[in-house]
Amino acid sequence: MKNVKLFSEKGIRLEKKCVDTLVSKLKDELNFGIDSLEFNFVGTETIVEINKAHLEHHHPTDIITFNYSDENNRFDAEIFISVPEAVENSKKYGVTADNELGRLIIHGILHLLGYDDTIASKKRKMKLIEDELTEKYKRFAKGLLKK
Repeated sequence: MKNVKLFSEKGIRLEKKCVDTLVSKLKDELNFGIDSLEFNFVGTETIVEINKAHLEHHHPTDIITFNYSDENNRFDAEIFISVPEAVENSKKYGVTADNELGRLIIHGILHLLGYDDTIASKKRKMKLIEDELTEKYKRFAKGLLKK
């Protein structure tokens, strides 16, 4: 997809076609447009720096989403995904790293659509949708992380 950009830190190799296909499927199902959407796949040090600078949290996290658009269904955004955190979470939850990275892409897009996970009731609703979409589209994330 021409409006979807993918960046990764040295040593992180990803298959852009997987990201494009997954985003395209989500775009059709969730009815959003894209002016610019950047996925940044980073290491622990970078995600900690971003988390500290923007959220004042001094620890790693798996994803941080920045929405620059005024419209919930038209994206101008950046999504930062920590690959080491995703790999660690995949082991913790007994799923593949590809599946976990796909889940994080979905999670970021749901945030851009206005879903919130800071309040327990809203977090449950977001998690239900996230789980459903992850299961439905997990085949498109297969091969996302190149070995």
